[in-house]
Amino acid sequence: MAIFSKKTNTDEPKTPKAKVAGAKAVVKKVTKEKVALAPVVTTLNLSAQVLKNPRITEKASYRAESGVYTFNVYITANKQEVSDAIFELYKVRPVKVNMTAIKSKRVFSRNKRGSKGGGKKAYVYLAKGDKIEFV
Repeated sequence: MAIFSKKTNTDEPKTPKAKVAGAKAVVKKVTKEKVALAPVVTTLNLSAQVLKNPRITEKASYRAESGVYTFNVYITANKQEVSDAIFELYKVRPVKVNMTAIKSKRVFSRNKRGSKGGGKKAYVYLAKGDKIEFV
């Protein structure tokens, strides 16, 4: 029953504790560098975490002529985050941002019942003369 014995192999040399501590210090140094880079990545992706897409509808296109642009945004987004994301993405500072909840709707199609998910949309008001070009 040698498989279950707790006998250790004494042929391997044991490393001193100083070398192990040095190895841990190197690991900590690398992780500190990664932590320092993490906030930079999240601030660059602010628009990706807030804005889903521009809302292209007939009503939205009429409003865009007067300087009001409509965007679908995530439910957790607030006005300040939307304003910062618009500035980051389009380099235009909004004058005002209004938010509206979109209610979910029941649908019936092909003999099946379902529901369209709701959401949130933001109306972004720009100063006169400012524009956002959607490509």
